[in-house]
Amino acid sequence: MTTVNGLIAVRNLHKVFRVRSAANGGGRRAGRKVELRAVDGVSLQVAPGEILGVVGESGCGKSTLARMIVCLEEPTDGEVNFDGIDVLRLSGRALRALRKRFQIVFQDPYLSLNPRIKVGDALAEVLRVHAIGTKADRNDRVADLLRMVELGADLRARYPAHLSGGQRQRVGIARALAAQPSLIVADEPVSSMDVSVQAQILNLIRRLRSELGIAWIFVGHDLSVVHYIADRIAIMYLGRIVEEGPADLVFTSPLHPYTKGLLESAPKPDPRMKIPAAPLQGDPPSPINIPTGCRFARRCPIARQFCLDHDPDLRSHEPAHTVACWAATEPAAWERTEILSAR
Repeated sequence: MTTVNGLIAVRNLHKVFRVRSAANGGGRRAGRKVELRAVDGVSLQVAPGEILGVVGESGCGKSTLARMIVCLEEPTDGEVNFDGIDVLRLSGRALRALRKRFQIVFQDPYLSLNPRIKVGDALAEVLRVHAIGTKADRNDRVADLLRMVELGADLRARYPAHLSGGQRQRVGIARALAAQPSLIVADEPVSSMDVSVQAQILNLIRRLRSELGIAWIFVGHDLSVVHYIADRIAIMYLGRIVEEGPADLVFTSPLHPYTKGLLESAPKPDPRMKIPAAPLQGDPPSPINIPTGCRFARRCPIARQFCLDHDPDLRSHEPAHTVACWAATEPAAWERTEILSAR
């Protein structure tokens, strides 16, 4: 894990869900409770004013991680320290007082807003719950929040159904800003938008970071989008971080085969280029039945027997760049073993 002067420090975070299994060919009885390891030992830090991008395929655990950081999901194990305070030990008034300092923006701006509450009232409700200002102050603050996210004051009287998707997400960001947080977790906030609206929201986040000094954890599945906005990037696969480092370094000099596959999977804006074969073939293993050794080995184009036998941990490859891959951190031991026919 990269060492930074952390505003928030997540240490060895785990989340295990107890779910009912389905029947399979091996005779497993349907309906019995099994463990689903959604997040399996994640550690990361975010410095004040920094944007950390978390990238991975659907089902890798990144949204569960985001929800645990803002206390919407209770971890099975691990620590979430915010400015030196163990958030998971707090409850009641103490947690509510600290909760003002970390907020979340959800993926679907329509579902995250109450369709029966006008925009202005939704923003004022945050101020009322956290006892911020008088009623008159709150009225002025709502107008300020709308200006901050580049929306007109006339929108305060509208319902969410009367807004476009981009406008609704701006309202979601304004709602997160209302409590004057130090950290905002954005869970795939642009994944459902077209490219032009995506760019507007990304530029808005960058401007707010610059003007207000707010730290962001930006969760996404498109590495090119996250590279545009993030200072550092953490790549997540099957509940774990497999690579982390400065955004430019991860994007231009990726170390993990999974990171390279994500980059190669991104569409190229050139109609003359032939469509290549999918670089990431197959599906990730089930988080109910995680294989031994490296979790990516069964899909990896350079996997060897060593990868199946040994589970790699996150190690420094060079200053500020860490990776969980034997080919990068233990090349001598990795090269001595048999090459697998992974694909």
